[in-house]
Amino acid sequence: MKGKSFFVDLTLCTACRGCQVACKQWKNLPAEKTRNVGSHQNPQDLSSKTLRLVHFKEGLSKEGKPMWHFFPEQCRHCLEPPCKYICNLYAPGAVVQDAETGAVVMTEKTILQTAVRRVNLESWQLCPYNVPRMDEETGRWFKCDMCIDRVKVGMLPACVQSCPTGTMNFGDRDEMLALAKKRLAEVQKSHPDAYLADPEAVRVIYLCETKPENYHKSLLASAQQRESLLASAEQEKAHQVISRSKVSRRDILTGRMGSRTEKA
Repeated sequence: MKGKSFFVDLTLCTACRGCQVACKQWKNLPAEKTRNVGSHQNPQDLSSKTLRLVHFKEGLSKEGKPMWHFFPEQCRHCLEPPCKYICNLYAPGAVVQDAETGAVVMTEKTILQTAVRRVNLESWQLCPYNVPRMDEETGRWFKCDMCIDRVKVGMLPACVQSCPTGTMNFGDRDEMLALAKKRLAEVQKSHPDAYLADPEAVRVIYLCETKPENYHKSLLASAQQRESLLASAEQEKAHQVISRSKVSRRDILTGRMGSRTEKA
């Protein structure tokens, strides 16, 4: 499997949020109104205007001492992306996978709807990591695109370029996997339970030194989750074929196109 990959060493992250800010700046994304909820993390979740976010989670070390666990969240650019198959059922070409880099890119076509109604889907129904977010005003879905415009001209993604600690790394997939495995061996000398998160399934490979739940509930995705999403896509495809064969002109005019949609 060729293409590009990220290696994200969470043992080096200081939550400077340089990656978060760089993403906003390069994408020219607006600030969002936020509020203090008792954590340094801000904002509290991804959105159509915040495509990467550093999560803060406080926990205890093995010695019982308080410590922070930081998790810079972004699209994982799955090798077999469920979002691509599901979105493209409703809007062909909505999500494309770049042949050279493997980047999974949501296009301007990701306004998912039938002939008369917008499709009512949640993020978790598209992605095993619950990453993409829909703009409530336009209905268009957004997520990290690997800074494909930068990468195509030989530049690093903005988040990687901005990282001062070596947490964020980017390059050819084989090189990133080798770097990840080498670094994992080093970390396991002091943290025997350290591991790589889903390296066989994604292009954003996290090195973790503690349990997944100490970072974020969506750090890992199970094979069952992936299979369930892809199975749902196949069921929807079959449903659409049947619906198209049965729907009448009157059904279209009256908006009776199935039970899984809502008015736009």
